[in-house]
Amino acid sequence: MRTTGLLVVVLLALLGSTAPAGAVHNSLIGSNPANGAQLSVGPTEIELRFDQPVQSGAGLNTVSVVGPGDDHWEAGPASVASNEVTAPVRPLGPAGLYKIGYRILSADGHPVLGDLTFTLTTAGTGTPAPPSQAQTAPAAPDSGSGLPVWVWIGAAVLLAAAGVTLAVRMGGKAAK
Repeated sequence: MRTTGLLVVVLLALLGSTAPAGAVHNSLIGSNPANGAQLSVGPTEIELRFDQPVQSGAGLNTVSVVGPGDDHWEAGPASVASNEVTAPVRPLGPAGLYKIGYRILSADGHPVLGDLTFTLTTAGTGTPAPPSQAQTAPAAPDSGSGLPVWVWIGAAVLLAAAGVTLAVRMGGKAAK
């Protein structure tokens, strides 16, 4: 019984030390244009502000702007300044709903995906990006496996504890 109590204490200590790792990802805290904005003139750039710094580097962060007809309107790669990501936008064309998709890399190394929308109320005169220049940021968040890593670590620790408990109990019966 003493061994089981010790295993429970060790298990709780391990689970308690792994839980904070799942809560350090970036979150979008603001944007320009704002999500759901109604604009009469298209933006010249997209600005995304996060609650923590974003890693910078070629190809680490992408921002796409997709308009009516699934045409792309981004004009170049995203750039990072601490917790702000900006991306240039081509002059917009048709009036309608535009979706901003983003994928950034948090300072902790985890990708963060999401999307926003805005509506262009007055048509512009711009033309979309040629297909070869279109960025490939996802249009919707992807949760990966859906479970944080600490859940898998906790499950492994529980399985190991159950195995040790079983081995101790069976070993004690064989010795009698």
